[in-house]
Amino acid sequence: MSLPQPDFGVLRKAQRGDERAFSIIVRAYQVPVFNYVLRLVGDRALAEDLTQEVFLRVYQGLPRFSLRSKFTTWLFQVTKNRVLDELRAIERRPRAVVDIDDLPGLEVLDAPFERLEAIDAVWRAIEGLNVDLKMALLLRDIVGLSYTEIADSLEVTLATVKWRIYRAREDVQLALVREGIHLYGEPEAEAETASPVGVPSA
Repeated sequence: MSLPQPDFGVLRKAQRGDERAFSIIVRAYQVPVFNYVLRLVGDRALAEDLTQEVFLRVYQGLPRFSLRSKFTTWLFQVTKNRVLDELRAIERRPRAVVDIDDLPGLEVLDAPFERLEAIDAVWRAIEGLNVDLKMALLLRDIVGLSYTEIADSLEVTLATVKWRIYRAREDVQLALVREGIHLYGEPEAEAETASPVGVPSA
């Protein structure tokens, strides 16, 4: 399901610096932005910080935002730029060695083991994608943006978006097959109305 656009009156007030109007916008979009960022950076505390920084940038940029554009497209464009800045910074930092036993396990209550195993496998497969494929897939199957909105948000062509999503779904499917898990049908390359791949929500 596609993300709705904010109320026009609320958006206009927020552009004029109305903090109450801006808080309405934040409440409407902070969860999808956070879930998207979390799946890109893999660290909850970092995702919380980046989400706050994204909305700070949005607040600062709102007066210049053109009301002829879709707000959600611009919001995820701002998010993409902040996340890419952070990922580049992370690559430049020395890597710490982490003991696998120190990593927290997946905590889901009252779910069958097979289901947990499948969900875990899907997210491992998505984490293995390169950032371009991962961004496109998450914006489609987690956030729910249209292909056109994704193209605008990532600042690439519609054809590039369709190819990235097709390739990402195909790579995830192949990774799952290697683990003996079959969740998907055949990946669909072109259908705008194609149903999501069934990626579990964050």
